[in-house]
Amino acid sequence: MQPLPFLKPDSTCLHLVDIQTGLMRKIVGAEGIAATIAYLIKTFKILGVPIIANTQYKKGLGGHVPELEPLLDGIPCLDKVEFNCFDNPETSRLAETMPQVKNWILVGIEAHICVYQTALGALRRGLTPWIVVDGVGSRHDNDMQAGLRRMKAMGAVLVSSEMVLYELLGRAGTPQFKSLMPLVIERDNQLAS
Repeated sequence: MQPLPFLKPDSTCLHLVDIQTGLMRKIVGAEGIAATIAYLIKTFKILGVPIIANTQYKKGLGGHVPELEPLLDGIPCLDKVEFNCFDNPETSRLAETMPQVKNWILVGIEAHICVYQTALGALRRGLTPWIVVDGVGSRHDNDMQAGLRRMKAMGAVLVSSEMVLYELLGRAGTPQFKSLMPLVIERDNQLAS
């Protein structure tokens, strides 16, 4: 098996999957997942890496959770009824406008339904799905673990949010590194409390 290349900002996208009020209230560890996703949105904006978002039937399940809403300004947010985001025509068209993006960083819910099916959709398109394990969740831990096992078996890459950050940076001492350190310190303090 050929080793994966490192994540690079010019070939990577952050994809937010269904982080909605009607769903998140039932998710195990929802507060921590939302905090991780907020951290990644801020990180990707600083790095200038594209971000897209989906909602699942917004009319019935509500919009994005309030703590993320202020961060979503300027991010395409597409509603869908499909579980695989790539089966949604608008999302598929948006992905096609980014042919250089080969690495899809997936966060959201539920790990065993929409995140899993979107990872499979990415693989079918010849893309590499990277699943941020501290940025995905399900209503039940056994479903979450089954989803992660299945995605890994299919060829998805399981990573943490910090692994993604440092892999995209590649080195210390750059202006981007310096601008991201306050976020890293803030996140460390949140996790320690």
